[in-house]
Amino acid sequence: MDRRKSLKSIVLGGVAGGLAIHGCKPQSEQKLDEVVKIKEYDYGRTPKEKEYDEELLSEQFFNTHEMETIAVLCDLILPSDDTYKGALDAEVPDFIEFMAKDHPPFQTDLRGGLMWIDHKSNTDYGAEFKTATKEQQKAILDEIAYPDIEVQEVKRPLEVNFFSLMRNLTMTGFYTSKIGIEELGYKGNMPNIWDGVPEAVLAQHGVSYDAKWVEKCVDQSKRGILAQWDEQGNLLT
Repeated sequence: MDRRKSLKSIVLGGVAGGLAIHGCKPQSEQKLDEVVKIKEYDYGRTPKEKEYDEELLSEQFFNTHEMETIAVLCDLILPSDDTYKGALDAEVPDFIEFMAKDHPPFQTDLRGGLMWIDHKSNTDYGAEFKTATKEQQKAILDEIAYPDIEVQEVKRPLEVNFFSLMRNLTMTGFYTSKIGIEELGYKGNMPNIWDGVPEAVLAQHGVSYDAKWVEKCVDQSKRGILAQWDEQGNLLT
């Protein structure tokens, strides 16, 4: 299994559960110095859902620096190449920003992890994670990307659980986007064509269709015509 298929399999397991970072919980009234531009989404929603979305989209949780760091992480987790599009093509950082507001328990976990990864990068390389070289960034991630499956999640290092959550959100964001769904080849529910019971089955039971019912019910040339019934419930066309 190649890396792309291996990562794709992660999304099928759903988003990971919450982490346990508790030493740096942001205050809800905290004001951010920098605000990232909010994107307006255009898709069918019920009035209540639309009101809820607008409320979330009117707020901003991550500041510009954090969003830039998230973008770097997303691109490292699922980069684009000559064959596939990547997380940034699907605007996954915006998805993670939305999820952080839609599911508040993610907030402490994600912000705490972003603080840790900057601290680690500054300690090891004298640079914030987003400005470190790609080799340095990958070296940091290599230390936290492969959790010991024999160790319960609640007992794993916090930074390992942070990256697991970030990776799962990235994959979920990508493969629930239009780009990701197209890559999966998923087409959703598709109308099929019913040509009636096969002739062999009809013959086996010694029955056949009345010509007028074949014309009314099975004729594909009338596929787009709305059926009409009389007052007694008889099919007219």
